[in-house]
Amino acid sequence: MEFEVSFLNEFVDMILELSAEAHVRRRLADRGSREFHNSTGAIAAYGTILAVLTTLQRAREFSQKADEQHSQDCAQQVVPYWVS
Repeated sequence: MEFEVSFLNEFVDMILELSAEAHVRRRLADRGSREFHNSTGAIAAYGTILAVLTTLQRAREFSQKADEQHSQDCAQQVVPYWVS
């Protein structure tokens, strides 16, 4: 599954904004209240989502670099039959 980079960046920005809002709600809530615990759970979930997206982004970059290297290796190995 491949994502457009701009779409992925927009999604990351949206998750960061939601996480920031959850942090604010948590700071305003009484410690031990339902809102405090709900905000804590939301912050943890946003962190998990960001970790997954970061891993996908790194895997995509690694794959692109591996494809480029493979293409270069294949181009160097191709020798016309009349050269040998």
